[in-house]
Amino acid sequence: MEFVGKGQPLTEAGMKAALAAMGLGADEMPVLWAVLTVESRGFGFLPDRRPKILFERHIFHRETGGRFAGAAPDLSAASGGGYIGGDAEYDRLGRALELCREAGVTENAALRSASWGLGQVMGFNAVASGFGDPVDMVRRMAEGEDAQLLGMAGFIRSQKLDAKLRARDWTGFAKGYNGPRYWENQYDVKLKAAHEKFSGGVGRDLRARTAQAALVYLGFRPGEPDGVVGQNTRNAVAEFRKSAGLPAGDALDEATYTALMKKAKLAA
Repeated sequence: MEFVGKGQPLTEAGMKAALAAMGLGADEMPVLWAVLTVESRGFGFLPDRRPKILFERHIFHRETGGRFAGAAPDLSAASGGGYIGGDAEYDRLGRALELCREAGVTENAALRSASWGLGQVMGFNAVASGFGDPVDMVRRMAEGEDAQLLGMAGFIRSQKLDAKLRARDWTGFAKGYNGPRYWENQYDVKLKAAHEKFSGGVGRDLRARTAQAALVYLGFRPGEPDGVVGQNTRNAVAEFRKSAGLPAGDALDEATYTALMKKAKLAA
């Protein structure tokens, strides 16, 4: 199957939809930004517009009854690990898919064994997260981060963790989302601090984040899309302006933004 889609970055409408799915009001955006800052992958796509993934060998082992453990122990083992990271995780997934095809096993076993996108939702949680099946989840997540975020919100709701967010019970949320060892990485402390920061007026500029995504897709290096225009982003904008025949400079003005969206084929 194809893993490359439009790769549309987060939109305000998508974020509001995720808030609504968790029973949060549109004015509670700081809660969502706190969760995204602490619990997400930051940006949901690789530079080639495939959703970020991690292939979990212990899940593939479970999904296939360990039948591939002897032939491919790096893909099927009782213990987790074996990660390579980045686009190399798709090499692992591709091999798992091929093993399934050769053995006459449903490819869903491989898709269910990877975590996907912004919220790293496991494929086996596709239905609980609001998708029809793993194939549906992967196709929709390839189209944009809005679907990735909505899937993350759906998973949170399925685990009844939305109530923890509404109550600002950061410890309860962290324990449910990260497991009983959440305290080792102080997830609850980080969530509380992030919420306080965003509630105090610190924000993320979705327009700038979309521009950063476009720069990444076009081969420039603005850093991880985060909605904060720092020196790396300004350098990337300057390089893009030069390549596009725009006046020299590093400002993300309207003409530059429009040119970026057109070149990267993204919705403004």
